[in-house]
Amino acid sequence: MFSKKIVSTLIFTMILLFSSVVFASGHGSDQAKKVGILLVAFGSSEASAQVSFDNIDMKVKKAFPNIPVRWSYTSHIIRKKLAKSGKYLDSPEVALAKMADEKFTHVAIQSLHTIRGAEFEDLSNTIAGFKLMGVFQEIQVGQPLLASQEDIEKTVNAILGSIPAEREASEAVVLMGHGTHHPANAFYSALAYQLQLRDANIMVGTVEGYPELDTVQKQLVKNNIKTTYLMPFMSVAGDHAKNDMAGDEDDSWKSILSKAGYECKPVLKGTAEYDSFAKIWVSHLGETLSHFEH
Repeated sequence: MFSKKIVSTLIFTMILLFSSVVFASGHGSDQAKKVGILLVAFGSSEASAQVSFDNIDMKVKKAFPNIPVRWSYTSHIIRKKLAKSGKYLDSPEVALAKMADEKFTHVAIQSLHTIRGAEFEDLSNTIAGFKLMGVFQEIQVGQPLLASQEDIEKTVNAILGSIPAEREASEAVVLMGHGTHHPANAFYSALAYQLQLRDANIMVGTVEGYPELDTVQKQLVKNNIKTTYLMPFMSVAGDHAKNDMAGDEDDSWKSILSKAGYECKPVLKGTAEYDSFAKIWVSHLGETLSHFEH
């Protein structure tokens, strides 16, 4: 297994080689302006998760009908799994190289991640490499779902609007985020706090960060909860949602909470399936595209 440092070096070397070809062919000199959009997600190998990506794709194309849209997945593992079934998705590096070959001069990259974590940092480093080499006249990246206080406020409203209508005020809603050891994990706590100000029975937990499920359980006990809805706070209802959240294995959140005496009602629907969340990503993309208006 290659280390991240080695992989980054290889990618940078590829960019150097690619850019030399671009410059040799006269790319960017007196070239007509051509704007493109690249949507970048972590990805999912779950077929049912495609509905989330389809919704984002539709919303972006409706908002910017005259701008071509391309896709890429940051996860090598996901791309490899999909390739085995005959579905091929590019990495951001390959997607950008292809867009340069298609003579795009201005590229707006929209991150479909939830926070500015390690995946977003890697994407930013890739973009920095393309900027350094001058492959495009302009290349900019749009922020993920949560990047500012305004984003948190919009996301709180989106969450409140996505809760099943039949949920009663005495019932809890537990949102499962991915979580990370990256400092950006703090956005989950900020979101949890601001949700609590609106509804004390809505809680946020993460699979690989903080708050943990133990923290959520303490809140459930404190609030004397009997029933809880389990909802993924991830763009897609993929492997984490189906297995870690709603699976039948002993270590799933549903199993752990059911064993503790709670009635669990899983909702397998990713955030990108809801128009209210998609609107936040699209607004970030619009801000990025506005930089090209000159």
